[in-house]
Amino acid sequence: MTKIDEEALAEAYNRALALEKAGDIDAAVKAYEDVLAIDPEDHGGAAVRIASMGRGEVPPKAPDAYVETLFDQHAESFEDILVEQLGYAVPMMVLQRLQALELGPFKRLLDLGCGTGLTGEALRDVVEDMTGVDISENMVELAHEKDLYETLYVAEVEDFLEDNDDEAFDLITATDVLPYLGALEPLFFGASENMAPGGLFIFSSETLSDTEAAGRPYIVGPHQRFVHAEGYIRSRLDQTGFDVIEVTEINVRMQDGKPSPGQLVVAKLR
Repeated sequence: MTKIDEEALAEAYNRALALEKAGDIDAAVKAYEDVLAIDPEDHGGAAVRIASMGRGEVPPKAPDAYVETLFDQHAESFEDILVEQLGYAVPMMVLQRLQALELGPFKRLLDLGCGTGLTGEALRDVVEDMTGVDISENMVELAHEKDLYETLYVAEVEDFLEDNDDEAFDLITATDVLPYLGALEPLFFGASENMAPGGLFIFSSETLSDTEAAGRPYIVGPHQRFVHAEGYIRSRLDQTGFDVIEVTEINVRMQDGKPSPGQLVVAKLR
């Protein structure tokens, strides 16, 4: 790995942010391209910022280096920000839907993008054995301290699903994972490959309305998070062997004081 000139990177990134804030999109895009030239691994997420301004190609996912850096930096304050300030309650919604649909209990849970273990906490009483996976080592350390999971891995979720040869899971969750992924085939196919027949796959997404979509499966929204069209989610689930049990409209989180419309999807492997 080439050594990055941190000073030049910080300067270029701050210049790009200032131009974006000032509304000079052309100059901001050029400045973010300068950032990418200094840091091709893209720890600062320049590629998703360019896409969020409606320019360039929409990347198939947020860069691993960016997601890892973002969550490593915010691990200590993560729960306070997400739960207290942004009103994030998706893990409890998962439990509520399982109870309402009278599904469970479960033998083996795979919690993708487990973070500090919020979904693990919500589901601990309905699952015998829990495995958590997250790209951020700092997040996994915090989850480990809670002593909720039998097994924890530091890994990018798609890589983990491709390489894993553990016993199959009968429940796989991915809460707040889709906002960092554009193309969903690797995630959905990986989930189906690691799941027992009849197993459940539950995940949240942020919604791209038909008007905004204009035929596109996903875009990067104004907050640098991927938003997905429901039709795209449904078609990819069908192609990877899942039947949709239900799609619930939810508020994923508050952002700048406004709700972020989303969906909680419960699917079953055929």
